[in-house]
Amino acid sequence: MNVRRHLIPTAAVTALGLAALTACSSDSANAGNTDKFDVVASFYPMQFLAEEIGGDHVNVTTLTEPGQEPHDLELSTQQTAQLQEADAVLYLKTLQPAVDEAVAQADVKTKIDATTLTKLEDHGSVEHDHEHGHEGEEHAGEEAHSEEPSGEHSEEEEHALDPHLWLDPVKYAEVAKGVGAAFEKADPDHAADYKKNTDALVAKLDDLDTKFENGLKDTKTKVFFTNHAAFGYLAERYGLTQEAINGLDPESEPSPARIKELQEEAKADGVTTVFYETLVSDKTAKTLAKDAGLKTDVLDPLEGITDRSEGDDYFEVMESNLSALKTALGAK
Repeated sequence: MNVRRHLIPTAAVTALGLAALTACSSDSANAGNTDKFDVVASFYPMQFLAEEIGGDHVNVTTLTEPGQEPHDLELSTQQTAQLQEADAVLYLKTLQPAVDEAVAQADVKTKIDATTLTKLEDHGSVEHDHEHGHEGEEHAGEEAHSEEPSGEHSEEEEHALDPHLWLDPVKYAEVAKGVGAAFEKADPDHAADYKKNTDALVAKLDDLDTKFENGLKDTKTKVFFTNHAAFGYLAERYGLTQEAINGLDPESEPSPARIKELQEEAKADGVTTVFYETLVSDKTAKTLAKDAGLKTDVLDPLEGITDRSEGDDYFEVMESNLSALKTALGAK
C-alpha cells in the first residue's frame, strides 16, 4: 500500500485550505491550530488513550472513522493535511501501513509509536501447538521493530509480530504510561494533569486485568475460536488458546483444510462458540458454527466503536468480552 499517491504538493494543500480540514467527521475539522494540545490518533485504541490521558487539555482526532476497518485504511489528502497541523501523532506501527508512511513523511514534532512503549510478541501461526501452546512468552518482544526503517523487514516478519496489544490490559497499561510521559514532555504546562490522568487510567486497567484473571481462571475449556487472530495477547495473559479462522488479517480467507481442522478441534477441545466481530463479515464464522453445531457470539477486537458495539468505550466493551468468554468457556 503506497500512501504517497495520496500526498499532494504544499501549494495544493494551501489551496484546499479550510475545506480540507472541515470535510471530515470525528471532530477532524479541529485537527490542528486550536488552543489545545492537538493530537491525531491512528485508530480507536490510540484515540481512547489520548482522550483519557489528555483530558481537557487535548484536542483529539482520529484517522480511522467509526465503523471503518482499520487494517486496510487509506488516507485522504485532508487526513494527510491533519497530520501536518498536529502537535502530536499517536499510532501503532505495522497495523496500518498507510499511516506508518504518512507519519514518516509528516513534519510533526511529537511522534508516539505505541510499539516502542511495550514489547510485541510473535504468536506464530493461527493454529496452536498442543505441546507448546504459549511459546510466545519465550520470545516476547525480541524483535522490537519500531526503530527499523520502513520496509526494511520482510512481509513474513511483519506479520509474525502481533500488533493487537491493546486487548491485553497489562500491555495497554504499559503503553498508557509511555503516552502519558510523552504528553508531559511535549506539553509541560499541563504535565501534572497528564500524570494524574495516566495514573487513574492505569489503575482502571489494573482492575480490569484482575477481573479477567479471576473470571477466566477456572473454565471447562481453554480454547476459543475467533474470526481473526486479534486475541493472542489476551489468550496468553489468561492461559487460554486462541484458534483463529483467519490470520492477523481479518479479510483473509481460510482454506477448506483449515475449516475441517477447526471442526475436528471443536469436538476434541469442547469448544462451544465461534466468535465473530462487528467490523468485518461474519459469514465464515457463522458457516463454520452451523457446520460444526456450535453457537456464535461477538468478541470485539475493539478496533472501533459503533452503535453495534457492546458498550460505549474501551472498558465497557472489554467487560462485554469478558462476559462472552466466561459463557463460551464454561467459567465456574
